[in-house]
Amino acid sequence: MSVLVIDASVAAKWFFEEIHSQCARRIRDMRVEMHGPEILLLEMDNVLVKRVRRGEITSAQAKDIRGCMRRLPIRLHGLAPLSDLAYELALRERLSVYDSLYLALAVRLNAKMVTADRRLERALRPGPFTKHLLWVEDIP
Repeated sequence: MSVLVIDASVAAKWFFEEIHSQCARRIRDMRVEMHGPEILLLEMDNVLVKRVRRGEITSAQAKDIRGCMRRLPIRLHGLAPLSDLAYELALRERLSVYDSLYLALAVRLNAKMVTADRRLERALRPGPFTKHLLWVEDIP
């Protein structure tokens, strides 16, 4: 079974019709072990709040998505054990600390971080962490 670290850009596409949503949804149907830093739930909450405020979804819809997200079989990892590595990665790779938490988890698990964030993918692609990176469109 493959191990994947799911970032918020992928998780959001499970619930909203956007570019790359179909590819992102394939992950849920695959026999993979999904992991994420605890911040994944907070980032998804932020996505939901923004969409409610813009009138794209109702509060009730956001509540349903929020509950569904918390029931998905994603093993969440605490931030404290990842924070030092995430900080170092953020400095070295010129990433946000938030993005670096996903990468730090992938490094710790010797796994791939799947993302639909093109800016993040481009920042990591030509470097030492390419082996921990999986672009959402490249899901087998």
